[in-house]
Amino acid sequence: MHKILKIVAAVLSLAGIISLVRIIAAGDEAIKTGESAGLVDPMAYIAYVILGLVLAFVVFFVLKNLFTNTAGLKNTLIGVGAFVVVLVISYAVSGSDLPIQYKNGDTFATEGESTMVGAGLVAFYILLAVAAISMIFSGVKKVISK
Repeated sequence: MHKILKIVAAVLSLAGIISLVRIIAAGDEAIKTGESAGLVDPMAYIAYVILGLVLAFVVFFVLKNLFTNTAGLKNTLIGVGAFVVVLVISYAVSGSDLPIQYKNGDTFATEGESTMVGAGLVAFYILLAVAAISMIFSGVKKVISK
């Protein structure tokens, strides 16, 4: 498996290098005017393939580790549950009032969009406060234990 991954990484690297050399050889003006779309597109596809492979491997190994380590699975589920509780509280607290009409492109923001933005901000503030309190608590505990 390791040898196969090294070969795939080498092939993708070589394709990326060849595509980069072709883009550099075309020059800035060709890219700005759009004459070299055939040169830029392969580089983008290579980046998409690499991103897809990385995401697939990350998800696979995270799930594998979660199911082989049951203690870690319990802690992960507790953390996800706490995060969901914060999101639900944030959504319940945030209002859907629009003091002025916010324009989003050619359309106006709806009450649902306003509620979701408010919920995101409230969740951010709650998580920020929890992080700050835990850092302060950890620092005080470390100082007291010495």
